[in-house]
Amino acid sequence: MLRVGDPQPGETVVVSGAAGATGSVAGQIAKLKGARVVGIAGSDDKCRWLTEELGFDAALNYKDPEFKQKFKEATPDFINVYFDNVGGEILDMALARAKEHSRFVMCGGISQYNSATPQGPRNYANIITMRIKMQGFIVFDFIKEYPQARKELAQWLEEGKLKRKETIIKGGLKAAEQALVDLYKGINTGKLIVEIKNPKDAAKL
Repeated sequence: MLRVGDPQPGETVVVSGAAGATGSVAGQIAKLKGARVVGIAGSDDKCRWLTEELGFDAALNYKDPEFKQKFKEATPDFINVYFDNVGGEILDMALARAKEHSRFVMCGGISQYNSATPQGPRNYANIITMRIKMQGFIVFDFIKEYPQARKELAQWLEEGKLKRKETIIKGGLKAAEQALVDLYKGINTGKLIVEIKNPKDAAKL
């Protein structure tokens, strides 16, 4: 978000997959930098969590029949930064609302991972006409910045400026397979964790 997206005060930042572990943190960081943040999630409950607890300025349920219209209404000044976790149709919609010289942070494309016919962007011409910077990355690209990132994130957590949530699946490794399926279905809010063993249980030799 910071190195590629570089959100500035007053800019409009849109985050897809905003109620997941990555998107929820990315959106909060953009808010800390003074941006107006719009999150996209898959349920009304998740959207309420984004606005009421995390401080997003707006949150949209992509399953809402009026989502496309509401997306336009939520981005009246168009988009400066788009943090993409899903790809597909929502990426196309973001390209259609992109401002000149906007920055697209390509983090993931979960809507396309298991598709037999992955959907590429149809609005790719907008990348040229709007001079959009679109950059993918993996976490290891910033390995030298890990210590500073941990320090800042820990401080924000301690100060209450950054909030997190975990969806914990019990049942040990037996539950891991279904948990992965559920992750792709988007059942989680925040980070999805499989509890391997109850930490309160005494070790058995």
